[in-house]
Amino acid sequence: MTFKEQRGVYRSMQGKEVDMNKLVNQNEMTVAVGNVKVNARGDQLGPGGKIIKKYEEVVRENSGAKATPSQHNVRKVVDDQDPTGGV
Repeated sequence: MTFKEQRGVYRSMQGKEVDMNKLVNQNEMTVAVGNVKVNARGDQLGPGGKIIKKYEEVVRENSGAKATPSQHNVRKVVDDQDPTGGV
């Protein structure tokens, strides 16, 4: 095996090979453990594990929103100030 073919395949402490990509694909519809209502793909889930919004829809909604800065950093120009402390 070359390095490129071996990506995602790891050897455990017991010497067994574990293909992480295969594991992810097998479990992508499994509900994630925790208090966040998503599955392994990132789909939002409702009651009974039904998919409410697919991951692609969530990404599309969030990519359109742009973050606005709460405050602009304003710096005083020191050259304009009096060295004695006056303005």
